[in-house]
Amino acid sequence: MAETTNTAYPQVLFANRKPDRIATIDDYRKNGGYEAIQKVVSTLSHKDVQKIILDSNLLGRGGAAFPAGLKLQTVADDAPFPRYIVCNADEMEPGTFKDRVLLHADPHLLIEGMLIEAYSAKAEKGIIFIRPEYENAARILEREVAIAEKAGFLGKNILGGDFSFTIDVHRSGGRYICGEVTAQLNALMGKRPNPKQPPPYPTEKGLWDLPTVLQNVETLCCMPPIIRNGAEWFRNLALTESGAGTKLYGISGRVNKPGCYELPMGVRLSEIIEKHAGGMPEGSEFKACLPGGASTRYLSRAHYDMPMDFETLKAAGHRLGTAAIMVFDQKTCMVAATLNLMAFFARESCGWCTPCREGTPYIRDLLWRIENGRGEPEFVDILKKQCKYLWNAYCAFAPGAVSPVEGLLADFEDEVWAHIHQKTCPFKASD
Repeated sequence: MAETTNTAYPQVLFANRKPDRIATIDDYRKNGGYEAIQKVVSTLSHKDVQKIILDSNLLGRGGAAFPAGLKLQTVADDAPFPRYIVCNADEMEPGTFKDRVLLHADPHLLIEGMLIEAYSAKAEKGIIFIRPEYENAARILEREVAIAEKAGFLGKNILGGDFSFTIDVHRSGGRYICGEVTAQLNALMGKRPNPKQPPPYPTEKGLWDLPTVLQNVETLCCMPPIIRNGAEWFRNLALTESGAGTKLYGISGRVNKPGCYELPMGVRLSEIIEKHAGGMPEGSEFKACLPGGASTRYLSRAHYDMPMDFETLKAAGHRLGTAAIMVFDQKTCMVAATLNLMAFFARESCGWCTPCREGTPYIRDLLWRIENGRGEPEFVDILKKQCKYLWNAYCAFAPGAVSPVEGLLADFEDEVWAHIHQKTCPFKASD
């Protein structure tokens, strides 16, 4: 993966990113690190912090795009104590790797972001829930949390005030469903990681029925620069009116420089591919991409110049998700690509509800038969019906799982029919 830092646009989250090592606490403090929490503790109320985050228009970077400030405001003033902050670092969706890069680049940015979140929610306890494959990142976080505590930024009476906050690192048992908010909270409590249908919402009754605010790694890392520089500054970083801030775009697949790039929210897809990711290999032509990880619909060639922000994609019937862009060229079999994704989702279903438990393996099986020359004409209508059924699932896992299938049927149905009529994969036949 490319590790070069983009210099064409302001680097906010990657301001301390080094090509060969992790930023230390001294590196972080030289560039204004921990100034935001000092400002918060000495001059701002928890309501002030909530308003600044809300005014910044910071949307959750984990995929759901829920306003981060609004989530904080849902913690009632008279809610019980202790209150919890959970950082979701369970980055298990295929193609998504931005949080891993960010954790390895600047761990103290996350620590300070959790401090700000905790102050605004009057929370005393923080937990970083991290996937087991990120063992190096987990060890880095444990080390840097200890360093931050020794420096007086964690523990009791932080910076001489009455604000106290601690952070623990918790390694996940290793299932994709644990990335879902309520399933993650169940996992932390030692329960089976099945989702719960709100209400009550976690900010009312989360961990052990106490108020819990859960945010993504990137979301939390946006908070220190927002507090330091102001809500208007953050909004103005975006290239679109509906956007705010910068975004970490992780790009992989058929590009010359796959990697993680910090760019303004709303940068065009074509610019990301051609300029920052070094274009496509010689002989390759853009056919499609997944714009936000495995649980989003394909963007076809017609969307090649689309601004990559939440509202623009939503208006076009798509989702930015995690902004993990997976690029496919003209030689890619879209049936095979979709089958690969569905194999993952079928395996990772928690099995809690019938639509997901039964529907994902059924769709996977139909796609396998089509890809391997055993498809029948009626399979196309069955796939379309199954996609609709999975929207009745208990949580967002199943609708996300069928998003690539919906994209396949919407933009590449001709390829599906070619497989069925030719009784083979036409892309394999042409090799």
